[in-house]
Amino acid sequence: MKAECVRRKDRATKGTKDSQLVLRLDKAERERFVDLCKELDTTAAREIRHFIRDFLKKNAKK
Repeated sequence: MKAECVRRKDRATKGTKDSQLVLRLDKAERERFVDLCKELDTTAAREIRHFIRDFLKKNAKK
């Protein structure tokens, strides 16, 4: 258990994410999304972060 605490502390000092976004989704749609992410060897969180970053880039004021 001590090792897990050390890992968390290490992550905290390396600029980890510090905010959450809560979404309400249809259960079946969420499950399809999560399953597809697994098939593609990625995570739902990673893909949502990727979407947000792309959205911000595409819509940034120039």
